[in-house]
Order: sequence, then structure tokens, then C-alpha cells
Amino acid sequence: MTCWPSFRRILRAAVPRPALLAVLLAALLVPVSAAAQGATITYRKVFKQSSPEFVELRIRESGESTYDIRKLDDEAQPQPFEVSAALRERIFRLAEQLNYFRELDLDVRRRIANLGQKTLRYERDNVSSEVTFNYTLNAAANQLMQIFEGLGRQQEHAETLARRIRYDRLGVNEALLRLEADLNRKGIPEPERLLPVLEQIAADTRVIEIARHRARALADRIRSTS
Repeated sequence: MTCWPSFRRILRAAVPRPALLAVLLAALLVPVSAAAQGATITYRKVFKQSSPEFVELRIRESGESTYDIRKLDDEAQPQPFEVSAALRERIFRLAEQLNYFRELDLDVRRRIANLGQKTLRYERDNVSSEVTFNYTLNAAANQLMQIFEGLGRQQEHAETLARRIRYDRLGVNEALLRLEADLNRKGIPEPERLLPVLEQIAADTRVIEIARHRARALADRIRSTS
């Protein structure tokens, strides 16, 4: 505490008052801004002639996340989505187990069918590391991949159901059946994110009754297990 007045007198002598304020503000704000950005983990899958052909999910440590699911030739349109703090923590913990993908070789050394080129990327403070693979036996990498694959399917279901309600109400039940199949396989990481669209379907009298009934049943199931 005793050194602060002396430090302040030195700054006053060396720097004019307006400039001094700018220096102090910069010293306070820059670390906060850098800390707020945090680290980002990206999962990208490119699989030509599949549906979808391109999936990219970016999970930021601070909470902001985006997804981009489309055909390869379509224009990139990342959209925001929510991922719980608990799931983000699990994602970053698995990345830590994989040394944040530094000097990592995941691909198996034998002929495997093309399952899509998958890339895991870690970025922090303008430094990045990544690994690309087709198929791996690494347990931590497989867990991480399954989380991202599940999040991708989760967003696909949300988009498909919202689109069917608007443009193809007769197709809602078919979309719900596909969602139910993924729930049975435990392939949706955070199914509670789908409750708003399920509730919308259940309340929409323009949708056929069998679909409304299935939407209510799925919503009740998700609530009971969340």
C-alpha cells in the first residue's frame, strides 16, 4: 500500500492526466476482456453425399455456442444455441485428457470405411491445436465425439420439428418418431432443450392428434428423466 502514492506521483510526472486515465483504464480492461473470451472447442465433420454433409459446433468456455449444419455447397450460417455449464465442463475435461489435441494421432492404422472426416480443434489466446480422424479407438475421443454428434442431432431435431410445424404439419409425426428413436438410444445430450417445440406441437390444433399425443408423451418422458 505504501508504494502506490509514489507510483502515482511518477505516473503524474511522466504522463499527462488524460493519458494517465487512458493507461489505467487499459490496464484494467484488457485482462478482463481476454479472460471473458476464454477457450473454444470446435467439432467439425465433413461427410460428402451424406445428410447432413457438413456439421460444425463451436463451444466456448464462457458459454456462447454456435452450430452450422448444412450441405457442403451451402453458405455458412452459424446459429447460436445453448449448452449447459455441466456439459461444457465435461467437454473441456475430455479435451484436457486429450492434451487439448496437441501432437495427437487418433486414426486407426488399418483400412476402414469412410465415416466422415472429423476434426477436433482447441483455441485459446490466439493459439490453436487440432486433430483430424476418420475412426478412432481412443475412449476419451469417442466420448467427446459422441457428445458433439448428439448435440448436432439435437439441433437437427429442433430445426426439423420447427420447420414441419410451419410448412408440413402432416410430416410432424414422422419427425417425432425419429426423435423418439434417438431418445431410445440415449443419443440426445440435453433433451430438455426440445421441450419448447414439443409443447408447441402438443398445443397446436392444426397438427394431427396422433402427433400431438406423441409430442405430449415425449415431453412428459423428458421431464421425468431430466
